[in-house]
Amino acid sequence: MTEVARGPVLSGAVNGKDAFAAFVKAVDVEPKEPTALFLDFRNVEVATASYLRESVFALKTYMRARNSKFYPVVANVNNSVMDELSVITILTNDVIMSCQIDGNRNILSQELIGTLDPKQKMTFDLVSSSERIDANSLMENFGESEKTKGTTAWNNRLSGLVSKGIIREFAQGRAKFYRPLLDRGE
Repeated sequence: MTEVARGPVLSGAVNGKDAFAAFVKAVDVEPKEPTALFLDFRNVEVATASYLRESVFALKTYMRARNSKFYPVVANVNNSVMDELSVITILTNDVIMSCQIDGNRNILSQELIGTLDPKQKMTFDLVSSSERIDANSLMENFGESEKTKGTTAWNNRLSGLVSKGIIREFAQGRAKFYRPLLDRGE
């Protein structure tokens, strides 16, 4: 992020839009598999909400709208930047994944910034605790306790989490399965 912003202070909506344009240009080739796209905030001292809205959240919205296989994740944010990200998630009723990574892109910790409704949170937690899951297995294992009569509700929940950019969707023919956005050691 400091390379794009040319310094440790990320501020202003116009500068955020410039960063968004640089991000889009940098990720013009899609990966073969759904992949976390780390936006590394190492060495960033301050980032304003307007900058983050026009860069990070604009990129996440853009990627999800075009069904990209890139899933933006903020990495190595300090407390000041975390506060600004939290403000945006509250104001927009959105969420974004955050993590701490080392120099080799190993995930040291991860956190969801923002709040999900209870059904989405439960589904997110189920996906996060699985290596691979689909709507049918969720229906089989949790349909009765959730009082769902078919896979449609599960498909809708999973699709909603994919559109928020916090779980990855994989296709195998017509079937879809889902994995956590971040795996340890990814």
